[in-house]
Amino acid sequence: MNISKTRQIIGWIISGVLTVLFLYSAAGKLFLHPEQMGPMHLANWRVIIAFGEIASALLFLFPRTNVYGTLLLSSYMGGAIIIHMTGGISILLPAVVLIMVWVIGFIRNPELLKK
Repeated sequence: MNISKTRQIIGWIISGVLTVLFLYSAAGKLFLHPEQMGPMHLANWRVIIAFGEIASALLFLFPRTNVYGTLLLSSYMGGAIIIHMTGGISILLPAVVLIMVWVIGFIRNPELLKK
């Protein structure tokens, strides 16, 4: 299915922004604020979580693997929502990011709506 040029540009811009957000988040887990994982009892898993986040974000960025990245980031954000819920933290931010991942998934892959 052909995608309009405007839709492609919007998809690339928002995908880029979300990818940078996920890469920054992963860097935080690895280097900037590793202590943030302690209260959530995930300190021992922070490296694996960060590398999974990096791989998912990169798959999300590129058109050929965007569908896989969308599915992986959806799972990741679902986990983030659960962690926020069990920790008594607002789920607003991870929920908005999850919605944006799906909006971009549909913008870049309109065939997902046809199935």
